[in-house]
Amino acid sequence: MHNYKPTILVTGSNGQLGKELRLLSTSFTEFDFLFTGRHELPVDNFSAVRNYFAREPIQYCINCAAYTAVDKAESAKDQAYCINADGAGNLALICKENSTRFIHLSTDFVFGGNTAIPYKEGDQTNPLNVYGMSKLRGEELVSKNNPGTIIIRTSWLYSSFGNNFVKTMLRLMREKESINVVEDQHGCPTYAADLAKAILQIISNLPLKEHEKSGIYHYANTGITSWLEFAKEIKELTGSKCIVNAIAASQYPAEAKRPFFSALDTNKIQKEFGIIIPGWKSSLLRCLQTLTAI
Repeated sequence: MHNYKPTILVTGSNGQLGKELRLLSTSFTEFDFLFTGRHELPVDNFSAVRNYFAREPIQYCINCAAYTAVDKAESAKDQAYCINADGAGNLALICKENSTRFIHLSTDFVFGGNTAIPYKEGDQTNPLNVYGMSKLRGEELVSKNNPGTIIIRTSWLYSSFGNNFVKTMLRLMREKESINVVEDQHGCPTYAADLAKAILQIISNLPLKEHEKSGIYHYANTGITSWLEFAKEIKELTGSKCIVNAIAASQYPAEAKRPFFSALDTNKIQKEFGIIIPGWKSSLLRCLQTLTAI
């Protein structure tokens, strides 16, 4: 007799988190997985989303599709909103129509950063840039279109895949004798492999009741740091001789304004789902070990 396996759809599967989920999917054999990129499933095209779901029975959808170029978003506002807001809203609505549990990824950049206490899920949002605004609009549409959604905000995402701070630092430390890194922005680095594992653990333990455990959650590796300290830890762990200089955010030319403090309080996700979150330093070490093994 054929054993029934629930199917998990991962959208935006060519990004850092999508690739980590793909890597991890081989360990979660109780599920079937579908991985789509923009080419297979343009989330901002409502009829394409509806048609895709009509063809495939999908029990869970993890939305990793996002426009994540924070600085470029300032001049590509329509594109950012199309994917981060409309696309997310489309998926939420179609998931509701199909009784598919929807898990949507969001960002610490929905906050303004004028605090020194880690943000809780219910704290006042106040995005400072187009990327943050488009992601917040996505959260609003998702909650409205599908109240059973689980929204997971994360921060400072890095991995052995894609473009990210860790890989940029490794490259610059190889190429240059000294580099300048911002010291007055604080947050929580998140290893995408840890987040991927947490999401699949959540799905494994999710009650089937549509709205149970729905709402907003924060996930980031534990501990708060600055970009400067993050860079210094990379230097330390790799034995680089590159000199890391501190600069203020005001000295670093960037199109988009960023919050000075965007650390996330992760108590809720730990309590609700029994997830154990590693500290950022141990996760960074694991990522670097993966990268140096490549």
